[in-house]
Amino acid sequence: EPCGFEPTYQELASAVKEEYPDIEIESRLGGTGAFEIEINGQLVFSKLENGGFPYEKDLIEAIRRARNGEPLEKITNSRPPCVIL
Repeated sequence: EPCGFEPTYQELASAVKEEYPDIEIESRLGGTGAFEIEINGQLVFSKLENGGFPYEKDLIEAIRRARNGEPLEKITNSRPPCVIL
């Protein structure tokens, strides 16, 4: 199912692991329509707020900021939840 949450989760998790192999990624089943990302317990992305999924580059940047001790900001850019060609 190309438009489901699982493929998107796997894609983002893979991109994060490629950039930061030592990072710990945890997945939990959320409410209907929810796709949220927390870094060190802080919510940085919510599909319910943004209407789509985060871009890999924005997530990687948020992780970089966290690792450098910089303040985290919410990711506000989002890609559409599904693209049908």
